[in-house]
Amino acid sequence: MKGYWHVVALSAGMSALGIMLMNNWFLVVFLMWLFYLFYLGRIGRIPLITAMAFLVFFTFYIPSKVEVSHPQDFQKQFAKDITIEGQLVSPIKMDDDKVEFILEVDDADQHIMILHFPTSSSETIDMKDHVKHGATCQVTGELQIPDEARNPGQFDYRGYLQSQGISYQLVMDSMNQIECTGSSLLNIVFDIRNDLISLSAEKRSKETAAWLNALVLGDDSLLDEETIELFQRWSLSHLLAISGLHIGIIIAVIYFMLIKLNIVTKERAQSIMAVFLPLYALLAGGQPSVWRASLMALFIIILAKLRIKMSVSDSLSLVFIVLMVLDKYIVYQIGFQLSFIVTFGLILSRAILKKPTSFFFQVLQISFISQMMILPLQINYFANFQPLSILLNLLVVPYFSLIVIPLMFFLLVLSFIPLGIVHVLDLLFTYMQSAFIQLLLQVDTFASFPLMIGEMPVLMAVIYYVLFILLMINLQSERNNRAFTYGLLLVSLLVFIGIRPYLSSIGTITMLDIGQGDAFVVELPYRKGVMFIDAGSTIDFDHIEPNKRVYKQIIKPYLDSRGITELDAILLSHEHIDHVGSVPFMLEDMKVKEIVISNYYDILEQTELLWESYGTDIRKVDMDDRITIAGQFFHVLAPSHDVSANENSLVLYTSFGGKQWLFTGDIGKSTEQKIISDYTNLSVDVLKVAHHGSNTSTDHDFIQQTKPTYALLSAGINNRYGHPDSEVLTTLEDENVIIFRTDEQGAVQFEYKNNAGTFSSFLP
Repeated sequence: MKGYWHVVALSAGMSALGIMLMNNWFLVVFLMWLFYLFYLGRIGRIPLITAMAFLVFFTFYIPSKVEVSHPQDFQKQFAKDITIEGQLVSPIKMDDDKVEFILEVDDADQHIMILHFPTSSSETIDMKDHVKHGATCQVTGELQIPDEARNPGQFDYRGYLQSQGISYQLVMDSMNQIECTGSSLLNIVFDIRNDLISLSAEKRSKETAAWLNALVLGDDSLLDEETIELFQRWSLSHLLAISGLHIGIIIAVIYFMLIKLNIVTKERAQSIMAVFLPLYALLAGGQPSVWRASLMALFIIILAKLRIKMSVSDSLSLVFIVLMVLDKYIVYQIGFQLSFIVTFGLILSRAILKKPTSFFFQVLQISFISQMMILPLQINYFANFQPLSILLNLLVVPYFSLIVIPLMFFLLVLSFIPLGIVHVLDLLFTYMQSAFIQLLLQVDTFASFPLMIGEMPVLMAVIYYVLFILLMINLQSERNNRAFTYGLLLVSLLVFIGIRPYLSSIGTITMLDIGQGDAFVVELPYRKGVMFIDAGSTIDFDHIEPNKRVYKQIIKPYLDSRGITELDAILLSHEHIDHVGSVPFMLEDMKVKEIVISNYYDILEQTELLWESYGTDIRKVDMDDRITIAGQFFHVLAPSHDVSANENSLVLYTSFGGKQWLFTGDIGKSTEQKIISDYTNLSVDVLKVAHHGSNTSTDHDFIQQTKPTYALLSAGINNRYGHPDSEVLTTLEDENVIIFRTDEQGAVQFEYKNNAGTFSSFLP
């Protein structure tokens, strides 16, 4: 098998890929490729049989993410005061706002996420003192099924937990609801980690502690959220997660101290490293990238001691297989995927990287290969790619490798020694790092030209990797003309993926599920225009102002997943937060050409000046106005005079997919009566039900005269207003109107081409 373990690792990877994507074609094609290699004599019988055996094993071993099941023991226990018993099998994650850990339930083959939201710091301290890894615990609380994604592009928390084998969560109200006894040996390591994190926060400045904990101990909770997002946008997240780079630096530093300073022999130093690396992987939070790098180094040390020669690719392949066997859910972790695909890419490109060249060009090659290897994953997880990140890595990686990471390890060690120089180094790093982050922010402001591609289809990703492999093969063989051809094809593929919306004749209307509020996204065919009709948010009751949560968790992920970077217009019905609350955040983040409001929209002067400061035009319209936005015609049916905010809602009549649509904001029955009185021949196919289904709207006469076929109803789950009202639902059902509602079906989409279209809901 020597020299062929990469084939076995590929078979394991293909099994995982087929399960995650629920597509058996990956297995079929891979098997055909294996037999083709065997036919050509490229692999022997033993590698073929071994690869096939592992393919079968992992196909049955790796679980698929499925809908939450309800075992008999749990079915009747969705109540406030359920008590479960089990063993704590994860490190305890805690901060001022939340404590969480995983409990393996006795006799139920279930993992439960235990959550507690402390009301005081003393509760967190109590939790830390009494709840330990490996403890047997009895926990009382409310058993819940985790929230699922309700909109396209939205983070699926339920799916995220299912990818770790967790189907339920239990929320505790207080520390009185948990009793634990015992602990495991691993708890000692986790206690040391928590103590080091606390020591860092005590001894170092806030900024230094944040970077020290992130880069040395794998805890990024103190890092500013904007900094994390900045690194994500520029494909620099690998620097925030402990990886092979960090492990390499640790090994270099310890080897230097132990060998060069003649403290121990080389053999003793290897033994020390063999013990230290697994311990450090645990101290660093047990991230997949840390385990990959630590086990890789450990494997090489053991082989050296046993005098066994094995290629780097074989070693990495065996580590890959071992990690998959030890944790059958690890393949779902982004860190695991990114870490191995980059490392495999660099190993396969080693012939290119070994060619004599300047340090600058070699770093550029490594950056290029790394970024290109993860590009499909980057696009699918983060919906964009910064081409200039390849160049930015030339600056950032050496800075972190040669200065920041070694300094953080140095400062952690010196935290135990009361030296004045430590404070000076801390202060120096704070100024230096602040200046560096400011530089990155300047780059982000003036040189950010992201490719907002949205999602990359699986077939396109396969074609991408085929073209990239052919490009690298020809570069390695110095067939530059062929390499240039494949490079052009690769760029053409990315351009095609990016411009797909501009080539598509399909238009889409999406009623986003933002809870108790309205947000409709209109995407015209051939991407002729994109606009919002209302863009609400929830209210931050602490400050009585719009909350950014809806924009960050629902609206922006949806736009990113569709590759949308600017809007032709936002049409606002009226000034209530559940209809306009996300507008300020949208203006901050993207170009909005104009905002359309009625003449009776009660707009504050400072709000108007703010909108205009973003270069957004404000268009005010009256009843019976006919306006065109990006070629889409709208007829304004109301308001006709100034009444109240709800009754002043902008009522818009338009056509999509051969159907007549009526958007009604929050109008009441009196305005509905006036509309059917003023427009006696009004015919509606799709009605946006007014005021979230309140009984103040949707008059029976209004429904009888307009005769809608479909009703779109936006309301929050179990909202305190009782929307939609049973009277409204009865009125619609009596007229045989097909109802789509966000509280039951999540986001609702209408896709159309020419004069035909169909509705679908995000949730089944």
